Amino acid sequence: MTEYLVQASNLRKSFGNTHAVNDVSLQIPAGEIYGLVGSDGAGKTTTMRLLVGALLPDGGEVSVCGYNVLKQTEQARSTIGYLSQRFSMYEDLTVLENIRFFAEVRGLSSTEWLPRSLEILEFVGLEKFKDRRAGQLSGGMKQKLGLASALVTRPRLLLLDEPTTGVDPVTRQDFWQLVIKLVAASPSQSGQGEGGVSVIISTPYMDEASRCHRVGFMKNGQIIAEDTPSNLRKRLNGRVVELRGAPLDVLRQSARADADVEDVQAFGDRLHLRVADGKADTVLKRLKKEIVNAGGHVDELRSVPPGLEDVFIALSDHEYASTF
Repeated sequence: MTEYLVQASNLRKSFGNTHAVNDVSLQIPAGEIYGLVGSDGAGKTTTMRLLVGALLPDGGEVSVCGYNVLKQTEQARSTIGYLSQRFSMYEDLTVLENIRFFAEVRGLSSTEWLPRSLEILEFVGLEKFKDRRAGQLSGGMKQKLGLASALVTRPRLLLLDEPTTGVDPVTRQDFWQLVIKLVAASPSQSGQGEGGVSVIISTPYMDEASRCHRVGFMKNGQIIAEDTPSNLRKRLNGRVVELRGAPLDVLRQSARADADVEDVQAFGDRLHLRVADGKADTVLKRLKKEIVNAGGHVDELRSVPPGLEDVFIALSDHEYASTF
């Protein structure tokens, strides 16, 4: 029987007439990276804050590492590391002083936090910058400092709320390598005890979502689809057609006019068409002629494997999401 690090049941939270979180349930086992994906306002950050106990739910229950977050808040928080969207370090303090502050707030003595801090700084690649003021760090370094501060108390659960928003692609890649390394480390290496670390990360980037073991798509405060990235993509197998040519407006209008095309979205210089189930070959056979007749030309028209971007767009379609 699977033992879950996080168990949340029917969480609800409203702000006035806005149902920010509406009946959300989660089960996260040890050693899993779980991605919360959704557009702005979908409820990702509010869900995170409910899990860490920063907000009180209007209904539902949540436990972390066996502790009820509502009734055993401090015990639950002692097992959690949390990195919010905005940099929340003290910019006048050095890197090491920031980590010391967060460690001592959590009750760690100098004999505990100092060796642990040096270990974590080496892990995140900031050991050479321990005496630099936080305000002088680059955006990527600040995110690494936030991660180091979240890890200093040896959490079993790491909550990362859009941690790479606004940083460059190389920094995003480096940050993800740290997360994967953390979760992949054996319990003895990570110092987390039996079972290792679990991560819940919210992200607007589908390439990041594809790195997660499981993904939950949120919309209007609800998780409307949840599965592994590969299983989610399989739900659109045979239903995505890629179209490239010119002019783009003619291609788009011709595709939308086709009775078997359900949706048309731009992907850079190409269009992705979501077609009715079993109709990809039919669309491929007739669409090129329809585009040429409308005054356009086709450079490429083919079926392609669906990506998580295609899944996300399909789930954003109210009519389609109900059948997904």
